[in-house]
Amino acid sequence: MLLRVNSFWFSSLILSAAMPLFAGQPDNSDDEDTSLELVEVVAQRVANLQPASTYATSVTRLRFDPQIDIQARGLPEGQADVSIRGGLFENTSFKLGAVTIFDPQTGHYASELPIDPDMLTPPELLTDSQNSIHTFNATLATLSYAFADIKEGGAARIGFGTDALRFLSARTSRNKALAHNRLAGLSLSAAASSGDGTLPFGDHEFKRFAGHLQLLGDNQQSNVIFGYQDKFFGWPGAYTGFASLPETDHVTQGLVVMDHRQSGSNGWWQLAGAYRWLLDDYDFDRRTVESGGPGSFEHETRSFSVGINGAQSTGNTEWNYSVLLAADRLVSSTDLVNGFFNSRTYLSISLAPGWWWSLDSGAALHVTTGVRADLSNRDEDILLPLGNIRWTRSLDNRTHSVALDVSRSSQLPGYTALNSRPTGLFGGNPDLGRELSTSLTISYDLNAGAWHTRATWFVRHDDDLVDWTFRQGAPFARQANPVDLDVTGVEFLLEWTTGKWYVTSAYTFIDKDADYGTAEVDASYYALNFARHRATLAIQYKPSSDWAFRFDNECRLQQDNPLRNSERRAWLSAFSVSWKVPVITNLRLDLVADNLTNSDFEEFPGTPAYGRQLGLALNLDW
Repeated sequence: MLLRVNSFWFSSLILSAAMPLFAGQPDNSDDEDTSLELVEVVAQRVANLQPASTYATSVTRLRFDPQIDIQARGLPEGQADVSIRGGLFENTSFKLGAVTIFDPQTGHYASELPIDPDMLTPPELLTDSQNSIHTFNATLATLSYAFADIKEGGAARIGFGTDALRFLSARTSRNKALAHNRLAGLSLSAAASSGDGTLPFGDHEFKRFAGHLQLLGDNQQSNVIFGYQDKFFGWPGAYTGFASLPETDHVTQGLVVMDHRQSGSNGWWQLAGAYRWLLDDYDFDRRTVESGGPGSFEHETRSFSVGINGAQSTGNTEWNYSVLLAADRLVSSTDLVNGFFNSRTYLSISLAPGWWWSLDSGAALHVTTGVRADLSNRDEDILLPLGNIRWTRSLDNRTHSVALDVSRSSQLPGYTALNSRPTGLFGGNPDLGRELSTSLTISYDLNAGAWHTRATWFVRHDDDLVDWTFRQGAPFARQANPVDLDVTGVEFLLEWTTGKWYVTSAYTFIDKDADYGTAEVDASYYALNFARHRATLAIQYKPSSDWAFRFDNECRLQQDNPLRNSERRAWLSAFSVSWKVPVITNLRLDLVADNLTNSDFEEFPGTPAYGRQLGLALNLDW
């Protein structure tokens, strides 16, 4: 079913109608009952939160996550794609508070958050119907971040490592008590890093500045977060897959997010807005002199988004809703000039009522159904159904949960796919349309004291997913082509936590069947670059307050690809030891090793692996 309405005016009507509801919400400052809101404790399933090769970013804390596959070009903090359940780099979105952050040029930069990760909570992974309800323009998943509470004090980290590595970061925070039980906070952060890399032409130079303003009150909080980042990195064959090309990428960006959240006895609502600008200067051969014309790969984009999320209860019924309006513009480009447009407006609206029942057995049943509408002024509009049934029972300090989820989602391709020239290294296709994904998921959870286990089976069909493909007779000609995929997968997760130990292990299996239609395809650079088998093991051991040992591991068997020069089997690992210096209070020494096994596994076919990196850092907290 197609919706033939003007997206901008319809969104204005929705927002205008919703605001009086928010303004009229009763004051529940004395009422602590927020039982409607499902608060999930988000676990940090990665042992090493600091890299050996630079300062920590949001991507650092996703490495080795059992549900998230980070595919890096060189060091992960330089550029990394996020793949979830065998998806591509553009199938996952990032959300801060109530608003989705996206990159209109290419999903390669979607994970670029110029924010100190300590200003955010560990992300909640939203998949299936939760992804459909709470975000937009991501067919598979969303990494949803909340804003961390600002704590008085600060931290500084300075270090060095192999390959001429130098890095430093600092953060300071202040709080001030206000009237009516309110608390104001300010946090400022700065970081810088440079190094030669583990391969020739693998150097980097990063800078980041971020700030966070926060106002906390009874059942409400407001946040303003802003960041600026300048990142230059080089890596042979980073995007082309040809190691003979010393490529560089220079990305400069700014981000501002304003968010307000309020809770009450009848539910909660959250309103946010975001503005993002990004300058990209990519060079596939740094030895050449750019002319500033076609082939220089220089782009500037801007995007704006405003979003409302919430849930309201009436009796045993809850109403989950989300409205997100976004607009982007390809301000300038030397190469993305062959499409039909360079600006676009999006609107996504979801409404999903849910019902709770208490059963005679002591269990509870929760049923959610709903619909999501995705609209755009450049593409066809679509309605997407969703549904979830969850059975939960707590008995003898154990909680069992079984869920069945069915959902559809959609997204639109970025300007690199739409507006690139039809031939060359990154051939585009202006006729690419809306991508669709339909999934069925069955999951089982068990929480028993220090143990948590989860098993998931999913099957998914992707329609017109955008992939970049090769023909072996013309390896330098890559083309954006739609592909239909049938995907089947299973996920197993086991966690154990005690006072001194944290251990999490996981296994994932994925199988794909691809149909490229009439396109001549010999190799896929993205859609068929996935791990058929992937196992992770994270161990954190703290024998005392002075020592901590952290060990992350990943073993994988990659799908065969004729463009890959390395073995498709890999064991990747990171290890660190932390020692609290006894003479100086709050001073800690960290020794970190990334790619401990010095694996040469090509995460992208033809792109050389990042070698072993060692880093030594001094940390001072106050």
